Amino acid sequence: MNTVERWKQEKHPLDVIEDVREYAEEGLSFDEIEERAGDGEWERLKWAGMYSHGVQDGYFMMRTKVPGGYLTPEQGEVVGEVADEFATAPEEYGGDQQNDLWGDAYVDITTRQDFQEHWIEVEDVPEIWNRYDDVGLTTIQGCGDSARNVLGCPAAGLDHHEVFDAQPVIDAVSDFFTENREYGNLPRKFKITITGCREDCAQSQINDVGMTPARREVDGQYQYGFHVRVGGGLSDGPRMGSELDVFVPPEDAVEFTRAVAQTFKELGNRFNRGVCRMRYLVQQMGPEKFEEAVRDRCTVDLDTRGEDLTEGYTGDHVGVHKQRDEDLRYVGFNVVAGRMGGDEFAEAARAAEKHGTDEASLRLATDQNFLITHIPEENVDDLLAEPFAENYQPDPGPFARGAVGCTGSEFCNYGIIETKNRVKRWARELDDRIDTPDDLEVVRMHMSGCSASCAQPQIADIGFRGETVKTDIDDADDENDAIVEGMDFGLGGSLGADNEFLDWVEHAVPATAVIPALEKLFTAYTDEREEGERFYEWCRRAGNDELRAVMQQADANVSGGVAADD
Repeated sequence: MNTVERWKQEKHPLDVIEDVREYAEEGLSFDEIEERAGDGEWERLKWAGMYSHGVQDGYFMMRTKVPGGYLTPEQGEVVGEVADEFATAPEEYGGDQQNDLWGDAYVDITTRQDFQEHWIEVEDVPEIWNRYDDVGLTTIQGCGDSARNVLGCPAAGLDHHEVFDAQPVIDAVSDFFTENREYGNLPRKFKITITGCREDCAQSQINDVGMTPARREVDGQYQYGFHVRVGGGLSDGPRMGSELDVFVPPEDAVEFTRAVAQTFKELGNRFNRGVCRMRYLVQQMGPEKFEEAVRDRCTVDLDTRGEDLTEGYTGDHVGVHKQRDEDLRYVGFNVVAGRMGGDEFAEAARAAEKHGTDEASLRLATDQNFLITHIPEENVDDLLAEPFAENYQPDPGPFARGAVGCTGSEFCNYGIIETKNRVKRWARELDDRIDTPDDLEVVRMHMSGCSASCAQPQIADIGFRGETVKTDIDDADDENDAIVEGMDFGLGGSLGADNEFLDWVEHAVPATAVIPALEKLFTAYTDEREEGERFYEWCRRAGNDELRAVMQQADANVSGGVAADD
């Protein structure tokens, strides 16, 4: 049994929720919390949705779950107000000047349709929870070794690509697992995605459980439900999910996901944290035996596969789009790296209520952007003229549109490099400096501060993974001065029918060398591309040797030169 598993066995992780209320009421410091509960408490606090900053002792990151990314305007306003009031940096860390691009009191939209808020103090958590309870939000199991936020299509119930609206199924599965003690202590995190959309924007291929629309013919009538993939994931051991030979009706989705969780709970590895994700279990057993184990634990009979209705993959919903009701629109706003002011998000929620119908909502997307729905066509211009929208317009350049960044070293214990600020600066600069083909609407550029892959670099056109780099700077004062932030540089990833993880083409590239290398790559791409060829497709066709040769033509040589990190 590994150390984390021992901590979880000593006290059920969900018990920490009441402990947090006690710590807040008594005003305990971090040292006092550890003295009372031991150092394992920092692991258990994740079940409350709380990560200690580590690099800023005494403060937490808090993660708010948003199943399927769906928010009412009231919920969105509360999230923004909580960030504006409680996610504020203290003066010793720079106060409202601690971040030159975002200032202070912001929310981060994540690749799992969550919110993250920083600089939270334990004494404020009960008040935040009370405000969340009033509108039906929770942070419980936003982190930890249990079922995480359930993903879905952000345009559920709206889009012409949709077979059926899966949001009610998402809500039911989320409700089943949240605060469920029986499934609250799994071998590792458990990630589920459920969609009724043909475009698989909920990323079924890289989740532990991915449920996508399907149908079967029964007595001359079509029955609609889900096909299933299992064992997908990224991080150090990326794996595309394996298809099971099952058909799951919507009414059986809760029981099916419970049976998968039961299989993982009983058979998953609790000894080695490095190989305890469910994808390793699926790989070890094989999809057929894993399916057999799930069927043995499921209380409903599972039919075999029918007709798969997935047609492709849509990576974002940025822009103004028609809803099924032709008089209504949903608007996808571009939030570079997912970060925006809490006051701005609260304003967006109020704008949704002001300009939308009674059904208006906000939706978080897996590319860290967000949607406002149910806007009458004649109100779209007024919505886009709202003050919050100035910096998040739905017609960005291709690099800004596809820019994704994890938390990075600013707040994460595992982050090797800073990400959020860099992603925003780079996206802005690349859109200014690189002329992309007119038909290339988005370039997916994802940056993770470490190998944990929270920014999903393996499925991007361009992926970065944080590293430290020893450069050949001759005038460095000492050896430490020659150690700079850098990254592994990958090209050619995508999901969909031609899904493939990117290749890590170069390793330990100084951050200062990246933009010149990208300029050279896009010059070559523009010169050599075939009609309609996407950047990731060209990268695969060109091959790694050619890509390396092109990158090393840059003024700042990829293997160790220096240029301005703008």
